[in-house]
Amino acid sequence: MTSIIWFRQDLRLEDNPALNAALARGGAVVPVFIWSPEEEGAWPAGGASRWWLHQSLKSLANDLAKRGSSLIIAKGRALEVLTDLCAKTKATFVTWNRRFEPAAIARDTAVKSALKTRGIEAVSFNGALLFEPLAIKNLEGKPYKVFTQYWRKCLTYPEPAKATAAPSKIPAPPTACKLESLPLAELKLEPTIHWTATMEKEWTPGAAGALALLKRFRKEVGAYADARNIPGVAGTSRLSPYLHFGEISPRQIWHALSGQHHRDIEQASGGEECYLREIGWREFAHYLLYHFPTTPTEPLRADFKGFPWKRNARGLKAWQRGQTGFPLVDAGMRELWTTGWMHNRVRMVVASFLIKDLLLDWQEGARWFWDTLVDADLASNTLGWQWTAGCGADAAPFFRIFNPTTQGEKFDASGTYVRRWIPELSKLPDAHIHNPSEAPVEILRTAGVTLGKTYPKPIVDHKEAREAALAAFGQIRG
Repeated sequence: MTSIIWFRQDLRLEDNPALNAALARGGAVVPVFIWSPEEEGAWPAGGASRWWLHQSLKSLANDLAKRGSSLIIAKGRALEVLTDLCAKTKATFVTWNRRFEPAAIARDTAVKSALKTRGIEAVSFNGALLFEPLAIKNLEGKPYKVFTQYWRKCLTYPEPAKATAAPSKIPAPPTACKLESLPLAELKLEPTIHWTATMEKEWTPGAAGALALLKRFRKEVGAYADARNIPGVAGTSRLSPYLHFGEISPRQIWHALSGQHHRDIEQASGGEECYLREIGWREFAHYLLYHFPTTPTEPLRADFKGFPWKRNARGLKAWQRGQTGFPLVDAGMRELWTTGWMHNRVRMVVASFLIKDLLLDWQEGARWFWDTLVDADLASNTLGWQWTAGCGADAAPFFRIFNPTTQGEKFDASGTYVRRWIPELSKLPDAHIHNPSEAPVEILRTAGVTLGKTYPKPIVDHKEAREAALAAFGQIRG
C-alpha cells in the first residue's frame, strides 16, 4: 500500500496532518513537490518568494533524507504529475494540506474530483490555520467583516489541538518503482543575477530556522506589546515567512506561547497574548480571502471602485527605490529591497504614503510587496493594503493618514532604524534625522548631507498631499 503526500505551503515534517494521514495508512509514502506557477492564477510567486522556496525545498529534502525518504521534485500540471506518480507507484491514496487562495481552491477541487474518478482516494487537511474559514459565521450565517467580532467567535471554539512531532522514519517505496526527480536547480527559482547576498545572511529558511526563531522569541515575547512598534530593535518574531511556507504551523506557535486557556486571550494584554492576536489577524486575512475571493484585485467596499487614483510613474519609482525624501519611508523601502522583509509598523507608514500622499492605487503597492517580500502571502498582503486604503473589511478609515515624519519621531526617536538603512543621513542629530529638509544649512553641511544630491528633497508636501487625499475621498462619499 503506497500513499503520496503532495507538499505545497506546508514544508515541514512536524505537525503535518497530511503526512500523518499518509503514515497512518501503513506502507510506503512518496513525498512530492510540484512546481506549477501557471496554476497559481494571477499571483505566481514573486522573486523574493522564489528564492526562499528554493532554500526551503532544499531543507525539506534534507529532513526527509534523514528519515530514509526522498523528495520528488516535478514541474507541470498537478493532476498530470500526481496521476503519473500513482501509476508508477500503484498508490491508492493522495493527501495534501489545504490552501485558501482562490486559484488553489479551484485547482485542488478539480484534482480531488479527477483522482476519485480514477479510483484514487484524495483527502486534504487543514495544516495552515487554527480555525477553518468555513466554520466561522455570525448569527445570520454570514462571514464576519470585523476582526474583533470574528476573533471573539474563534475563541469560543475548542483549544487548537497540540502539535504533533515529526516522524522518526518515513517508509520509502521499492527501488523498482524507479521514481525520477528533477534537480532543484531546474525549477530556476533562484535569480540569475545575485541580488540575494543580504537575504542569505538575514535568513535561514526551513523548519530548523523557524524553530530556532521561535525559541529565541519565546524568551523575548514578554516585551512584544511595546517592542513590536520600534523598528530599530528586534522586537518582532520575524516568523511570517516561515508561516507562509508552512515551515512552522500556527499550532506550534500557539502552544509554545499560550500560557492560559485561549478564551482569555482576547481580553489579556501581555506580550504573549498580544502576539497571539496577531496570529488571529493572519487567520482573519485567510478567512476574508476565502469568503471574498475577488479582494486581491477589487476593493471589498464597492464605493472605492470609483476612487480617483492618480498615475505617477516617477512617484512610484521613487517610493520603490526609497528615494521619497521622507526618511522613515525610504528606510523601510530599502530594508525591503535588501532583506526581503519590512517591519510591520513601517509597512503601514510606507503603504499610507503610497496611497494617501501619492494617491496611487493600493494595488500598485500590493504588486510591489508581492514581488519583494519573502513573506508575500496573498491573504495577508491583500488585507494589509485594503486596510490602509480604507476599502476592506475592518479597515482603517481613509482619513487616518500617517504623517511619516511624526511616525519616525515617535517610533524611531533616536534614528537607529533610519541610520541603518540610510547611511547618508547617519551623521544627522536625532532632532533632524526624520526631517532633514527642515534642518539648518549648517547642520546639513556638518553631517555631509546635500539635499537633492546625497539625499532627495521630499517629493511631496505632506500637508498638501493630505488635503488632496481627503478631497479625493470626498468625491466617492458623494
